[in-house]
Amino acid sequence: MRRLNRGTGLLIVGIAVGAAALLWSALALGHTWTASEPMETSLFGVWTVPYDTQAPELSLLMAAIALVLVIVAAVARIDRRATNRSRRSSDRSVTPLAPKIVMAATRGVFSGPVTVTVLIPAHNEEAPLPLTLASLATQSHRPARVIVVADNCSDDTVEIARAAGVEVFETVGNTEKKAGGLNQMLVELLPGQGPNDIVMVMDADTRLDAGFLEAGVARFENDRALMAVGGLFQGEEGHGLLGQFQRNEYTRYARQIRRRRGRVFVLTGTASMFHPLALRTIGENRGRTIPGRRGDVYDTAALTEDNELTIALKSLGGLMISPAECTVVTELMPDLRLLWRQRLRWQRGALENIGAYGVTPQTFRYWVQQLGIGYSAIALSSFLLLVLVTLLSIDRWICFPFWMGVGLIFMAERVITVWRGGWRARLLALTIIPELLFDLLLNIVYLEGVLDITLGRRADWGNSTSANLKLAGNHSGGGLER
Repeated sequence: MRRLNRGTGLLIVGIAVGAAALLWSALALGHTWTASEPMETSLFGVWTVPYDTQAPELSLLMAAIALVLVIVAAVARIDRRATNRSRRSSDRSVTPLAPKIVMAATRGVFSGPVTVTVLIPAHNEEAPLPLTLASLATQSHRPARVIVVADNCSDDTVEIARAAGVEVFETVGNTEKKAGGLNQMLVELLPGQGPNDIVMVMDADTRLDAGFLEAGVARFENDRALMAVGGLFQGEEGHGLLGQFQRNEYTRYARQIRRRRGRVFVLTGTASMFHPLALRTIGENRGRTIPGRRGDVYDTAALTEDNELTIALKSLGGLMISPAECTVVTELMPDLRLLWRQRLRWQRGALENIGAYGVTPQTFRYWVQQLGIGYSAIALSSFLLLVLVTLLSIDRWICFPFWMGVGLIFMAERVITVWRGGWRARLLALTIIPELLFDLLLNIVYLEGVLDITLGRRADWGNSTSANLKLAGNHSGGGLER
């Protein structure tokens, strides 16, 4: 596995660097850049502005646009083809959760009203847990059971849960963090779950909107082949500029999922609902057709167990969706140190997940996504470096109308994609540069994740972000992977 992970990092970096070098060579060979004397114009008769009309050749622009469209269309085509094949598959040995197979087994069968059992994995979550339980108590569709999976808690998490009137399952000898605790609970829970039962897993720092369960249950009732429903997460208020960066990021992700009509990238750990058949089938296929230890629902070797579970379901042919009606509010990282640790875990976990599954029709989009992040790290850092060198070199400002037009389009895109986030989100997006610097920070995190995997460094992030927050002197809370 370690050799496989190292190969993943080297492969992605090699392709990204190779693509950047190829593009640079094509530009250098295809166009000769020459300096020209800028012209001048007067604005309002009082301000003389130098400008330069130099712009890339039209053929070069058209070629770049065509290349992007071809890549996007190819990825979409492969992804759609893989989805359609899974839906129509009749191969029980490879895709036992394919809709065609599931529907054949449940045709004409009504098992009764859908019930929901909520599992809340918690390690020292005494601060955020009351609000999480309160959000469950106000659901328009009340859960049948709420179980707090208390994992090696040394605070008042257990007492708070019992005082709220919910069940508590305390793990025994668990050393495998969130995934190990959930596996212990699911071993006891799943045998008693019927075809009309739904298992929901949510973080202890998450607050559901009042209609989350009702909307999710309706999806399961209307589609008997559906195996999972994921939530769309929004960031809590507060934490200053850093918090707004994260909220903007989450708003853009939710918009992207809505535009995909709910087609899932990742079944978020903040809150997701599962058909018990899906969870049982994953455990049965661990170590056979998908990575992991036989019988485990969650892969305890994965840093990002929720991302890995999503890939496992897709690999087994499972149908899943993230409806716009299923939204949650989750805690944000309050400082750069904790944000760095969180994102490094997410990034490295995502790389390790695709390395474990290899290149398949179900993982192809994830590979392309990682390559895109790698290339964007090179492109953004090169752009910012070029801007810095230019600012240090010039003795006067020169306007380039073409690139100003490109900048205005980019600015409009940034503002439109966070419009639902309110005026603060729009104002931050309008300034452009702060968000570019935040993106650069995330790119650096990505590069460290690739480097850690390639060098075989051991990953150790502790049991939960809550513990890290306490060490930092902050309030308890903070989720795992989203």
